[in-house]
Amino acid sequence: MKPITKNLPALCMGLVLLFLTACQKGKQETVEPEAAVSYVDMVYPLLDSKNSRWFFFSSANRPFGMVNLSPDTETNGAWGSGYRYNTDTIRGFSHIHAWQLSGLSMMPVTIDETNEKSVYTDFDSPFDHDKENVTPGYHYVELDRYGIAVSLTSTPRVGFHKYRYPEVDIEKAVLFNLNTVLGPCENSDGVLSQDGAQALSGSFVMQPTRRRPKPLTAYFKIQSNVPITGITQDPDTQNYRATFDTNDQEVLLKVGLSYTSIDNATENLKQELPHWDFDQVVADSKTEWNGLLSRIQVEGGTETAQRRFYTDLWHALQGRRMINDVNGAYPDNTGETFQIGQLPLDPEGRPRFNHYNSDSFWGAQWTINTLWGLVYPEIMAEFSKSMLQYYHDGGLVPRGPSGGNYTYVMTGASSTPFVVSAIQKGLLKDSLETVYEALKKNHMPGGIMGKAGYEHNTTIGGGLTYYIEKGYVPFPLPDGKYGLHQDGSGQTLEYAYQDWTLAQLAKKLGHTEDYDYFMARSKNYTHVFDKNVGWMAPKNEAGAWSDDFDPYAYESGFVESNAAQSTWFVPHDLMGLAALMGGPEKAVEKLEVQFESAEKLGFTSGDSHDAELHPEYRRIPINYGNQPSMQTAFVFHKLGRPDRTQYWSRKVVETVFSGLSPETGYNGDEDQGLMGSLAVLLKIGLFQMNGGTGADPEYLIGSPIFDRVTIALNPEYYSGGTFIIESTQNGEGGVFVKDIQWNGKAMDGYSISHSTISNGGTLQLEMTDRSNNNP
Repeated sequence: MKPITKNLPALCMGLVLLFLTACQKGKQETVEPEAAVSYVDMVYPLLDSKNSRWFFFSSANRPFGMVNLSPDTETNGAWGSGYRYNTDTIRGFSHIHAWQLSGLSMMPVTIDETNEKSVYTDFDSPFDHDKENVTPGYHYVELDRYGIAVSLTSTPRVGFHKYRYPEVDIEKAVLFNLNTVLGPCENSDGVLSQDGAQALSGSFVMQPTRRRPKPLTAYFKIQSNVPITGITQDPDTQNYRATFDTNDQEVLLKVGLSYTSIDNATENLKQELPHWDFDQVVADSKTEWNGLLSRIQVEGGTETAQRRFYTDLWHALQGRRMINDVNGAYPDNTGETFQIGQLPLDPEGRPRFNHYNSDSFWGAQWTINTLWGLVYPEIMAEFSKSMLQYYHDGGLVPRGPSGGNYTYVMTGASSTPFVVSAIQKGLLKDSLETVYEALKKNHMPGGIMGKAGYEHNTTIGGGLTYYIEKGYVPFPLPDGKYGLHQDGSGQTLEYAYQDWTLAQLAKKLGHTEDYDYFMARSKNYTHVFDKNVGWMAPKNEAGAWSDDFDPYAYESGFVESNAAQSTWFVPHDLMGLAALMGGPEKAVEKLEVQFESAEKLGFTSGDSHDAELHPEYRRIPINYGNQPSMQTAFVFHKLGRPDRTQYWSRKVVETVFSGLSPETGYNGDEDQGLMGSLAVLLKIGLFQMNGGTGADPEYLIGSPIFDRVTIALNPEYYSGGTFIIESTQNGEGGVFVKDIQWNGKAMDGYSISHSTISNGGTLQLEMTDRSNNNP
């Protein structure tokens, strides 16, 4: 791999012009960069794969593709499953690695008299990382037990397998584990049929989970490049194997998926992969990934820093998966009975947007809101439209849909800031009154705010009635347990912020009464601040504070956090929070002590999400391994001390987001692009404290680690061409911003508006090793 050098301005501008030219021609496909720089080759897919969860690892997939094809070394449970780097055996190659969805596990094997009957239960194979090659869109690995070389790639809805069997006269076969526990759920009712000499089809049911309450059927169509001898089913496991009639070593299989029908799986295969050129599909995938990754070009820094940056950027485009077919059909599970929905089509008969399976947008206000909204506005717009499609079908905007249905993952109305941000940035313009009513419904009784985590059938656990009547959610909730994450003070903080974001949309649309109402509710955070202890604290129904309050007690009134971490969750009114603490100077002193203490533990609760329960790690005052406190370095900025933001955000990057190995990476819960996006933003030195939900969204300026960052603005949404961040003297020690210019002219303050950025230009930062302590 060739390292990216510090002197590529001509190449960078050429790439930008290529991108802009393609967009101006009306094309939505991405543009492959010049051969001198392959951003795909900069990506390190094995990052943090020791700590993988089911949907974390990716290799043979397209951006947000229905298919996410990769090896599974662990298969039981949503956590600790999928591709786990330190497990040295492969149990199959499955196509669906998504939020609460799994399935279609296939395993190539060889059959002889020794394993004719046992192969259905004893089929896993050791493998060696030295004989493995993983890049975005491609995975190669050798199965040592069988001597089979496996190559994988994909289109958005079609997995493409290439198996090279050993040069021996032996029966070649593939196992289809359609009835098995796979990751987060059980696959059952699996069937496989042979359709002529060289085709198979079938289906299986992903059974309900605690989080996804309804089953979902997946359908598939398979074409083989060689004749299929036949299929057999094992009476005990109910799984299948197909054998091939060929003297050639190489077998190719194209696998089309659908969540609506075999006919649509067939159509997906036909439309997306009509040929058998495996290498061409790998090249096409590389082109697509390069097109997205090249939207941000960085210069300067070390090769490792650049590789980690593009790995973070790649993760920012991972995890959330399309569920609709090429013709716009999709599974709608929001009603009493399952039905097949239909997305609106353009004049050419293509869906106007894709529909998605997605984990929660909890924490997205500090991550993908900013990154997608600026660099990938078409993606933010599409996800917003998808969420509104759920409202059209089921009556609620989701906070984490799976299988075409609501899951009520996490808490609050986390989709509100996302959609409001899309509107404020001009990405969503149509039917705004309808959008407002859809979002407002979630903030009122009967809406999604009233539901705690995975509370499917009631609206009690969210404590919304108490929040409206008393101004806070009690802890413990006197009504009992009705879901997960019933942590009243943490819920209160979240609701107050989300109410503020909805108020901004009400103001934009002229709903003055609603604006005043939700702005008043946005002050509810003050009701859970205990001035006697100086922290946000749990308060019971009677209004009494906890007698044994401990600011470091984990999940004692705060969602996936402690009081010390969550006290700063007032992104919409940090000066108001500071007033409760005795003023900005007192608040800055308090936060400075927290950062100094957190630094001793590496700013994270261990190196994985489950380590947050560790007796020592859970007492950390700031945790950059999970969402609730990942804005805290920029809190200084809003309190008049951008220099402390610059200092501590650079420390966090160096400590948490600079590693490049399977052993580390995000040190917690990456959650489908949230931590990857955060790392990107910290490294380019931009952040939006309120999630970009103000009238002209504000970007706070941090401490960029690169000499030059060039962002190609999508001309379908923004007219500026490029937005460039140049920073000089930003090497070791040069973390503070000494002087700021915009297009060569002095600029006041340490923030810049969205309208300014979207019109294009250059932000010039002169860095220094000394803080000037200016507001």
